[in-house]
Amino acid sequence: MGREQWKKIWVGSAGNMVEWFDWFVYATFAVYFADSFFPEGNETANLMNTMGIFAVGFFMRPVGGWLLGRIGDRKGRKAALTLTVTLMSASAVLIAIAPTYDVAGYGGVAVLLVARLLQGLSVGGEYAASATYLTEASAPHRRGFASSFQYVSMTAGQLIGLGLQIILQRNMSDAALHSWGWRIPFIVGALGAAIVFYLRRSMLETEVYAESGAAEQEDRGTLKALWQHKREAFLVMALTMGGTVAYYTYTTYLTKFLSKSAGMEKSTASLVSFCALFVFMCIQPLAGLLSDRIGRRPLLITFAVGSTFLTVPIMTMLKHAGTFWPAFGLALLALVVVTGYTSINACVKAELFPTGIRALGVALPYAIANALFGGTAEYVALWFKKSGVESGFYWYVAGCAAVSLVVYLTMRETRGIDLGRVGADRRTGQAAPAESSGATSVTPAS
Repeated sequence: MGREQWKKIWVGSAGNMVEWFDWFVYATFAVYFADSFFPEGNETANLMNTMGIFAVGFFMRPVGGWLLGRIGDRKGRKAALTLTVTLMSASAVLIAIAPTYDVAGYGGVAVLLVARLLQGLSVGGEYAASATYLTEASAPHRRGFASSFQYVSMTAGQLIGLGLQIILQRNMSDAALHSWGWRIPFIVGALGAAIVFYLRRSMLETEVYAESGAAEQEDRGTLKALWQHKREAFLVMALTMGGTVAYYTYTTYLTKFLSKSAGMEKSTASLVSFCALFVFMCIQPLAGLLSDRIGRRPLLITFAVGSTFLTVPIMTMLKHAGTFWPAFGLALLALVVVTGYTSINACVKAELFPTGIRALGVALPYAIANALFGGTAEYVALWFKKSGVESGFYWYVAGCAAVSLVVYLTMRETRGIDLGRVGADRRTGQAAPAESSGATSVTPAS
């Protein structure tokens, strides 16, 4: 890949990294600020309330997916990506200055809720905008590789959050972290978003969008146009179900699971997550390259089979992994399995839709699936734990993966299709012909 290709990946991914730093830092630092916004009481109940607000952010993602997906299809990918990072910056500032329960009663919860609503709007559009941009701006024979950087950047954002948490844990007292230290990462996130806003203003529009004529289509980015591709929309929801539950289980929930259920020190649990996620991040491009050679379906099927049959034993053993190395090995095994989904799901979804409806087609169904399954994963896990049947959550994760497995086994292969002709052969039921192997360039946005 040439310099221009790497530049497009960097510009498309940098904002995604900051977006997901802000998104995940809420979950990773929830154990420290959960008691700040609610009356003193049961620790698990307060954490559930805080994660309930976390889930609310997911339920705003369909709204953000619709709004920003529409903007991405009607105004261009650059416009959507710039707006998403603006919303995320505002939400980070609100959380950083939110008053505690002792200062403003439930007023602090209201500020927290508004911030999460803005985050939901932002991330609801960010996923589709970045997935569409990375897929359209890459060479046809490297779409899997290029789009894998979406989860590289997502994971990098989470690693920065975890790394910052480890640094703060080692340099601040537990009391200070609970009192005010948890605000630091949200300040960092706001500053990072401001930098990325500047970078995204100089982004170039993708050639696929600029030359497709999508900007002149009256129904571009509309629900009416999306309904004409309802089969693909439902396919996105179904193939997302198992992947998003597994991903959030082994990323944002893992640290809390190790500290609350396995009895590890918070610092050790954070270190396990950090190390496992670092390796996970590094193997995403390798899996993306593999999909460019053998296709998307083999990787998706491998993930679903592994997650269906390995989730219960992995989670059971994790609960009894009392030290770093056993926990790290099990967490890494789980994340290697999840890589079959994370490394390529962005391009698979983008390859299903025509250019004029691609951003909305990816954004809205994906956001709905995340609201129903990803956003509620931690809350469901905590509910099972509070009910005294924590192992029920393990079977829930495995069951979601099994549903997605059926979808992967029956869907068509999307590798190599011509993005400019997706949907052209709908009447015959045949996939669009393969593209040439030349690079897809970008053109200046108007």
